[in-house]
Amino acid sequence: MNAFLLYIDPGTGSLLLQFLIGLALGVSMFFKAIRYKIRSLFGRKKESE
Repeated sequence: MNAFLLYIDPGTGSLLLQFLIGLALGVSMFFKAIRYKIRSLFGRKKESE
């Protein structure tokens, strides 16, 4: 019998879920910061009064 029985306890599932959520939020914030920097380079400059 070559079947491997894998067991993932509830704590591990919670840890994986938190990791995936954190990774998604981190990646989205990274690209948001890059987009902001690019827009600030090519955007309109505010005129001083």
